[in-house]
Amino acid sequence: MNAVSQQMNLSPINVKLDLDFNKVSQILIEENDEPLVELSQTDSQIKVVPVYAEQGIPGAISQCYVRQSVYLRLLNVASSLPACYTLVVLDSWRPTRVQQYLFDTFKESIRANNPLIGEAELLQKTQEFVAKPSSDVKSPSFHLTGGSVDVTLSDSDGQILDMGSLFDEGIPESHTAFLETKQELTHSECMAQTHRRCLYWAMIDQGFTNLDSEWWHYDFGNQLWAYYTGNKRAIYGPTSPKGYISE
Repeated sequence: MNAVSQQMNLSPINVKLDLDFNKVSQILIEENDEPLVELSQTDSQIKVVPVYAEQGIPGAISQCYVRQSVYLRLLNVASSLPACYTLVVLDSWRPTRVQQYLFDTFKESIRANNPLIGEAELLQKTQEFVAKPSSDVKSPSFHLTGGSVDVTLSDSDGQILDMGSLFDEGIPESHTAFLETKQELTHSECMAQTHRRCLYWAMIDQGFTNLDSEWWHYDFGNQLWAYYTGNKRAIYGPTSPKGYISE
């Protein structure tokens, strides 16, 4: 048993039920007005890599913001990891313009690879990896609430660990429990499974929920979190950083 196995809960990741976006959107939001915190100015325990800004996506911002309670929980996650691992935040609060760009781009990519696909199936496949953009106060995009965060792990040299698929890679292998469903794993898949389990349980233990189609996506306080935890109310609605002006 290696050092990581000795320090972490590496139980198998459970396969969840299918997500019902209609039920998610109907969950009531009682906004608690918690402020957003800029991660890059707070603590060196967490590595911040604003991936969409680095990719030059229109409207992307060069900082990562999360709600205050999300920040505190991320600190606890970072502290709970083995010394050889660092928590990496790739994206968090996300402007509607960026959400629209990601949604449209992924949707058209699916359409190009499946020219005969119907609109209903196209929407379903798109939403598997990119939520439909919305600034509706009753049903906002998850990242617009400051309660969603996209995370991964790096090693002691700062290199991003192998998680079995790339961040934002819209393939079945990106489903969080995908590696749990395979009968036989290669050595690299075994390592990726360990990394996923390590990240998953560290986040779950701090009250986050995971979007089962994306190993990197976790939530706290928003409607998706309420759906997975069975809460009747979400506490985060749409928000924006102080002084933010959309382009």
